[in-house]
Amino acid sequence: MRNKDKKILFFGFSDIGYQCLKYLIDEEYYVIGVFTHDTDPHEKQWFKTAESLAKENFIPVFKPSTLKTEKWYRKVKYMQPDLILSLYYRNIIPEEIFSQAKFGAYNMHGSYLPTYRGRAPLNWAIINGENYSGVSLHVLEKTFDTGAIVDQEKVEFSENEYVADIQPRITDAGVKLFKRSLEKLLDGNPQTTPQDESKATYFGKRTPEDGRIDFNKSAKEVYNLIRALSKPFPGAFAKINGTDTTIWRAKIGDATDLPAGTIANTSPLAIACSDKLIVVEEFEERQ
Repeated sequence: MRNKDKKILFFGFSDIGYQCLKYLIDEEYYVIGVFTHDTDPHEKQWFKTAESLAKENFIPVFKPSTLKTEKWYRKVKYMQPDLILSLYYRNIIPEEIFSQAKFGAYNMHGSYLPTYRGRAPLNWAIINGENYSGVSLHVLEKTFDTGAIVDQEKVEFSENEYVADIQPRITDAGVKLFKRSLEKLLDGNPQTTPQDESKATYFGKRTPEDGRIDFNKSAKEVYNLIRALSKPFPGAFAKINGTDTTIWRAKIGDATDLPAGTIANTSPLAIACSDKLIVVEEFEERQ
């Protein structure tokens, strides 16, 4: 293969970050450093980390809380990267850094852009009742997820699938996309397509409180929230019989005229939403 001598500076996190770094190492590309960060304390770490993989292969690892300092501008300038790759890296990469890559800087985002820019795109897509998501490789810019598209992969899913069913397919699509695009990026002039701003949507970071279930919503909306936040994520929750309870799995039940939030049945547990019952299949009390 070509371009094995070009210097790649890697910014990565999560499962896609790990898998793409592993590909670079396995194929003996020249990775000069890995920037990453720790898992959010509110999240469960369900993936192998780019940090551990880099250290196993004696690649320098950096975990700054912010890159927007003169120290890191100078550091990257000293490293003289040919290519900067951002794979699910969550911190802002300033223009003072990404502009230093001789052959450009590119980011992989976990949605089929221009929809679902921002954080937690797959979770938001499921919450909103979409039937697809995807991954997009695009030019890195100052604004979030707005750069011209290099390539994309769409991942379709059904209304019965939970996030744990879909996430591995998103990872597989991302790695596939990365492998077929890498040499084009290293050549320095990949064909790109501008995003259609008229179709752009943006969603922000989710907080733990965003997982609280509102039974005044429809059963379909409650069901989508449950399957979007189920394992390995922290889960959607509600106060049931005075106790905060995580609901991991559920299904939509019969129509009801009971007030929203009323427990209609205890075995199986069924709770009234605005239109139908939500029948709980798996739950546990929150610690």
